[in-house]
Amino acid sequence: MAGIERLDLYKVPPRWLFLKITTDGGVEGWGEPVVEGRADTVAAAVKEMGDYLIGADPTKIEDLWQTLYRGGFYRGGPILMSAISGIEQALWDITGKMAGLPVHRMMGGAVRNKMRVYSWIGGDRPDDVVTEAKKRVDAGMTAVKMNGTEEMAWIDSFTKVEEVLARVQALRDAFGYSLDIAVDFHGRVHTAMARVLMKELEPYRLMFIEEPVLVENREAFRELRRHTVTPIATGERNFGRWDFKDLITGGGVDILQPDLSHAGGIWEVRKIAAMAEAYDIAIAPHCPLGPIALAACLQLDFCTPNAFIQEQSLGIHYNQGTDLLDYLEDPSVFHYRDGHVSPPEGPGLGIAVNEAKILEKSREGHNWKNPVWRNADGSVAEW
Repeated sequence: MAGIERLDLYKVPPRWLFLKITTDGGVEGWGEPVVEGRADTVAAAVKEMGDYLIGADPTKIEDLWQTLYRGGFYRGGPILMSAISGIEQALWDITGKMAGLPVHRMMGGAVRNKMRVYSWIGGDRPDDVVTEAKKRVDAGMTAVKMNGTEEMAWIDSFTKVEEVLARVQALRDAFGYSLDIAVDFHGRVHTAMARVLMKELEPYRLMFIEEPVLVENREAFRELRRHTVTPIATGERNFGRWDFKDLITGGGVDILQPDLSHAGGIWEVRKIAAMAEAYDIAIAPHCPLGPIALAACLQLDFCTPNAFIQEQSLGIHYNQGTDLLDYLEDPSVFHYRDGHVSPPEGPGLGIAVNEAKILEKSREGHNWKNPVWRNADGSVAEW
């Protein structure tokens, strides 16, 4: 059996980190271990974990995951779990290529023929949402998501509430209910204002409201649930099944959004999805990242009954200069038709990366950081 020979990391624009794991038999697997804005930190963690991997059988994915997770004593959190996630994705890619099967076929097989996807509109400071939504609708999309607010203080002006409502109303005026709309509060809103916003948004029949408050305020989710029938989504800032446990059992969340580059990888998120299914909770994987992360998400989506929609970053406001498809040999693998994508049937993650492009852009690199926002009084606001 081939063993792992080397790990290579590539920091590429707009804000991604790619990992290639190569076996001594020449089989290559790709993963995307990154925390947005902390790429160098995660790269250092991957390199440290490489000591456990060199010479190991890459198909022993569960054993290697357990070694990386438990072997260092300290565990969890965005950095360590993101490093493990990218490694795990690459191990599945290798294993699939060695078996000649896509990952979803090794994890029980497809449960659907196509997967629904949605597009981002409006940017960090939501603006011109109708024009952007029209572009997505013309491209065949049937669902969009936008940030709801800019900065919002603990108790803020109803002017800001009216601005949120006006943007959603403009979309409803333009598209009626033919377009599904999700609104992301991005953890920018504190509980009192979230309660107001969710009540006021009720008539617009949103697909879901995302991160109505920071997930650290988990006790608030059950309270907010009492004020709306709109589905509540969260989970992009949770890491591993233990971190999702109380969200699943707490009764305040309808949709979990684990990120396969942060939450532990493909198999770990499949375990989280199974836990959620037992509580009748849907899965909508978080993925404002690159093509490797999206490929991992789709492999998970196609073998997971309670996955209902997939985020993807094509055309997202972060991807200035370099976009999702630029790093693929065959961009048609992510061809969207009528708001859906077909299962990737190639071996492993089902994509062929353009390694020459990755090498070229890694020389350019990036130093992406999210902005630091402040309220009108000068206090630091949530971004």
